[in-house]
Amino acid sequence: MALNKVEICGVNTSKLPLLKNEEKEILFEKIKQGDEIARETYIKGNLRLVLSVIKRFSNSNENVDDLFQIGCIGLIKAIDNFDSTLDVKFSTYAVPMIIGEIRRYLRDNNSIRVSRSLRDTAYKAIYAKESLTKRNSKEPTINEIASEIGISKEDIAFALDAIQNPVSLYEPVYTEGGDTLYVMDQISDKKNKEDNWVEQISLSEAMKKLNERESFIIELRFFEGKTQMEVASEINISQAQVSRLEKSALKNMRNYLKIK
Repeated sequence: MALNKVEICGVNTSKLPLLKNEEKEILFEKIKQGDEIARETYIKGNLRLVLSVIKRFSNSNENVDDLFQIGCIGLIKAIDNFDSTLDVKFSTYAVPMIIGEIRRYLRDNNSIRVSRSLRDTAYKAIYAKESLTKRNSKEPTINEIASEIGISKEDIAFALDAIQNPVSLYEPVYTEGGDTLYVMDQISDKKNKEDNWVEQISLSEAMKKLNERESFIIELRFFEGKTQMEVASEINISQAQVSRLEKSALKNMRNYLKIK
């Protein structure tokens, strides 16, 4: 891993800025008020931290540019979560965050080599997601991420999929209001589409007991085989809302049909 290279990810490491303590305090106050320019300045002013951390992984065979980008994600998370009122230096808080992000990457990175362009797209999408979440206080849709970075949503989805490892169908991916979404909730079933269940019960009668939105969700999910994310995009609500409505609809249908 060529840590002695001057330019990493297009950044001239020999000219990285260094912020004074007074500047950091002023910038953090602006960041709290939602000043994106101050946030970008603070990120650039702490890139030396990322550079110092990735030197600890000099024995790694990973590309230094990749590690630097992953470290930057850890830095951004540290900035977004740091409490400046505590008697702790930012670097003390940020370094473990950056190390943790890199270690997770090295742990999860399998032997399948993904092209550099795909990785760059994925990293841009992850960065944009973090920024939009912070800016809007909610998780952005893939369309919003695509608009933010000027890359098609199909290319973003492909790139993010390419850097992921296989996971359990029952692994939780998101929780909102006590409702947990699992990997299996995001998987399309183009083949089965609940055929076994349809053969056992009279769905048409049960669906008459649902309201229009619930009926539409059940039709999209179990007759057209769409994922919860696809349904959410189609009817313009969150995936968590789709999950709640789907569970409620299925419960009402089972109660009607006396399925225990």
